[in-house]
Amino acid sequence: MRQSLQLRMGQQLTMTPQLQQAIRLLQLSTLDLQQEIQEALDSNPLLEVEEADYSEDAAGKNEQKADTDDITVSASADDAPSEYEQDTGEALAKDTLSDDMAMDVSWDEYMSAAPAASSGPMPEDESIYQGASTETLHEYLMWQLQLTPFSPTDEAIAIAIVEAVDDSGILTLSCEEILESFNQENEDDNEDDNEVELDEIEAVLKRIQLFDPVGIAARSLQECLCIQLNQFDKETPYINETKMILTEHIDLLAARDYRTLMKKTKLKEEELKEVMTLIHTLNPKPADTIVREESEYVIPDVSVKKIKGRWVVELNPDSMPKIRVNSQYAAMSRTVKSSGDSQFIRSHLQEAKWFIKSLESRNDTLLKVTNCIVKQQQGFFEHGPEAMKPMVLNDVAEMVEMHESTISRVTTQKYMHTPRGIFELKYFFSSHVSTENGGECSSTAIRALIRKLIAAENSAKPLSDSKIADILAEQGIKVARRTIAKYRESLAIPPSNQRKSLI
Repeated sequence: MRQSLQLRMGQQLTMTPQLQQAIRLLQLSTLDLQQEIQEALDSNPLLEVEEADYSEDAAGKNEQKADTDDITVSASADDAPSEYEQDTGEALAKDTLSDDMAMDVSWDEYMSAAPAASSGPMPEDESIYQGASTETLHEYLMWQLQLTPFSPTDEAIAIAIVEAVDDSGILTLSCEEILESFNQENEDDNEDDNEVELDEIEAVLKRIQLFDPVGIAARSLQECLCIQLNQFDKETPYINETKMILTEHIDLLAARDYRTLMKKTKLKEEELKEVMTLIHTLNPKPADTIVREESEYVIPDVSVKKIKGRWVVELNPDSMPKIRVNSQYAAMSRTVKSSGDSQFIRSHLQEAKWFIKSLESRNDTLLKVTNCIVKQQQGFFEHGPEAMKPMVLNDVAEMVEMHESTISRVTTQKYMHTPRGIFELKYFFSSHVSTENGGECSSTAIRALIRKLIAAENSAKPLSDSKIADILAEQGIKVARRTIAKYRESLAIPPSNQRKSLI
């Protein structure tokens, strides 16, 4: 094989570290971005948070800049999308920033594009939130157990029972299984004289079932409801009929077969309604009053409001701090005598410039995409989810001339504050369903219509999936029954036979 030199020409896209940083910041949520900014402030001494106390001249400039940077969307469907001075996303690859920017520039030009967050000293009379106390169900039951007078043997049985209660409050072991395991432990500890019997287990269990919340450690839903019902006054109207239905006809009650239930219990419809009203005062899941999921807080990235007939899109001023380059440290690069110190300042200065530029690009891209979404979904803001239009990522990508992957990054874990609530940007994207007149309808709009129809239905005669499909067909929306069932299940709405009620 002969060796030779050949010259080839080609094009190759190289992702620079700066571009990688811009893309990474673009897909971060607000909370993650705040953490990223804080880490950058801790690691780079040339970055600083701009204080909220400005001079009057600076405040005037910032206010004028905010006025020119506002992105507005007309309420008219014929208006064109707003123009931006800078493009982002894929344009980041084309946007070449000079690596050898002058060191003596006024760094006010490189301030973050995010609006300044209003901050100030906390009033002295305002209490500081220390966080909610979290307590598990087992800890709560053990606390009550320690306050209850038990003999040593009964206390050991009670502990075994509490340990057998799952997070939903149901006792996962039978009394026989608890007895077997308890006696087995006593045999292992050579305590044959302390062997307990089944009635002792059941007696301790009945005491625990009266712990707060009442009905805890029940072995079935039927037992849970009956325990709660036994706490009612014996003179409560229809309490005996309610106990009879819970103990003898729980299957008919679960199936909502009220016709058969009235026939077997010989109760009239009005009497059965009174019984159902009493049953609805019981809690089938008492553990839910103790076990609470930790709240998740969402910080909206953008806000949309209507001003003088125009929908205005703005960045949330509290979403992230406003940062800038420390001009005093930047100027030290020209005065320090040590080459090592000069190189340290220059390298961190360049990192600070790229970081601020990446934040500006993120904000511009977020505003641009949000502006397009609001433009396309004006019907939602005006009339609600029923007026949502079908829209996919490719639709927005073509309008803003970006790639679908960029739109996906921008809309993931980014939230919009609207007069109708806070929504993730992905909420406004949905597939389309063809209508009879050749048009298209959003699947989100169909779900909203299904929810609206079910909310207005007669509880005694709930709408079946086929009936809902017929009603939508009358409105020009042709949807199969199985599609209605799929959308209904996604809304966590039970089928018609489970929605039937007498009250």
